[in-house]
Amino acid sequence: MKPPALSAADADRIERALEGLLPPDALAALQADVIRDPALRAAYADRASLHAALRAEREALPALLERRDVAADAALPAPARWPFFTAVAAAVAAAGVALLLALRPAPLPAVPAVPPVAVLVSSQNTVWAPSTLPTAERSALGPGTLSLLEGIATVTFASGASVTLEAPTKLELVGPMLTRLIEGSLTAEVPPGAHGFTVETADLRVVDLGTRFGVTASSTGNSHVIVFEGSVQLDDAKGSSRTLAAGKSYHVRSGAVNAGHLEPAQSQALEHIDGWTSIPTSFGRGKDAFARRSHTVPEPQPLLMVKHSDLPASYQNERRAFLTFDLSDVKPAALTEAELVLDPEPSGLGFTAMVPDSRFAIYGVADETADAWSETGLAWETAPGAGDDLDPARFRRLAEFTLARGASGAPFAVRGKALHEFLKSDTNGLATFVLVRETGETEAAGLVHAFASKEHPTARPPTLRVR
Repeated sequence: MKPPALSAADADRIERALEGLLPPDALAALQADVIRDPALRAAYADRASLHAALRAEREALPALLERRDVAADAALPAPARWPFFTAVAAAVAAAGVALLLALRPAPLPAVPAVPPVAVLVSSQNTVWAPSTLPTAERSALGPGTLSLLEGIATVTFASGASVTLEAPTKLELVGPMLTRLIEGSLTAEVPPGAHGFTVETADLRVVDLGTRFGVTASSTGNSHVIVFEGSVQLDDAKGSSRTLAAGKSYHVRSGAVNAGHLEPAQSQALEHIDGWTSIPTSFGRGKDAFARRSHTVPEPQPLLMVKHSDLPASYQNERRAFLTFDLSDVKPAALTEAELVLDPEPSGLGFTAMVPDSRFAIYGVADETADAWSETGLAWETAPGAGDDLDPARFRRLAEFTLARGASGAPFAVRGKALHEFLKSDTNGLATFVLVRETGETEAAGLVHAFASKEHPTARPPTLRVR
C-alpha cells in the first residue's frame, strides 16, 4: 500500500518523534493532531511500523555479520601476502570499528505505534490528585487513570465521544471506545460515529446507543444512570440487560427505572479573636435547615441543599436554606462590621455540567415572628420564606455571591453594609437568613449546591462574625 501523502513539516515531526528528539510540548501537539486527523494518524502508524522494522533489522545486523559460511571460505583462493603497512592499516580500522561499536549509545526505546486514547481538552477550577496521566490542558492521554479532586474537566476520546468529569471523580481510560468510572460523576456526549462507546462501573456497563447521558458511582457500585437524549443499553453484574430511554434514570441498588428529573454538629461555643465574635448556628438558640418544594425534611441534615430551576420537570426539586443566629452575647445596635461565613460541600446530587456559574442571594427575614421556625419536620409551606417570590416587605436582599461551575473547597465570607445594617436593627436577639440560588439549570438533572450545616461532622457550620 502506498504510504499516505504527507507534508515535509509533518514528516519531519514524525521522524523526530520516533527518534525521541521532539521536545515534550511539540510531542504533545503532534499527539493531539494525530487524534484529530485520520490521514496523519495513518501516516504516523505507517512510519512507526517501518521504524520498528528497521530497528529490528539494525539490532540483528551484528549477529548476521558474525556468521561464517565455511563452504564459501573453502572455495576462495588463498590471499596474497599483504605488505606490512596494509596489515597495520587493517588493524587500525578494526580497532576503530570496535571502538565505535563500544561507544555507540544504547538503542532508543521503541515508540508505540498506537495513537493516544484521548485528549484533555478543557478544565475549570481543577485540583488533581496523583494520576497516571498528564493533567495539563491539551495533553494527549494514553491508557491510564485521572483523579480529579476539585473542579470540572472534559476529555475527548479518539472515537469522538466527549466525557466531562465532575469532582471528586476517578476515571480510568481504557481505549477510544471504553472508559471505567471508578468513583464519582460524569456526563457523556456521544456523536453518531462513536455509537457503542461504553462506560463501566463496579456494578454496571453502560453502552451508548446514540445519546447524552450521566453516570454516578462509588468504588463499590450503586451506580445511577440518567439519559438526557437518545438511549443506552444497561448490562448489570447478574448478566441481565435493559434499554434506558431519554428522560429515564436507573438506580442499581433499587433496581427501579424512574423519571429522569430525579436527582441523581455538636454545640459550639462563641469565639472571640482580634475583636471579632464568631457565632455559629450551633450556638444557643441558633438553627439551620433546608426545605424542598412538595417534600418534608424530617430532621436536620449535615448539608444545607440549595437549588433553583425554571424547568417544569425540575420544579419539585427547588430548595432553599434557612439560618438563624443567636445574638444574645452581642449588642446588635453597637456593631460596626459583620460577615457571614459559609462552607460549600459536594451534595452528590445532580450534574455540574448542567449548571453554569451560579449566583446566590442572601435575604434577611425582617418579620421577627418568623424567627420561631422549627428545624424538625420542616416543610416548604412552613419555612420562613419559601414562596415563589420573597415579599420585599418581609425579606431584605442583603448580599449576593457567585460560585464558579465546578468550584468547591474552602469556606468564604459574604459581607456588606446591608448585612451590617440588618443586624443593627434586630430587637429580639435572633437573626434569620434565607439562602437562595438564583441561577437555573440547562437540564432537569442539574447540580444541587450544598453548604455544611451545624450537623456536619467535620466542616465548619454557617457562622456569623461581628464586631
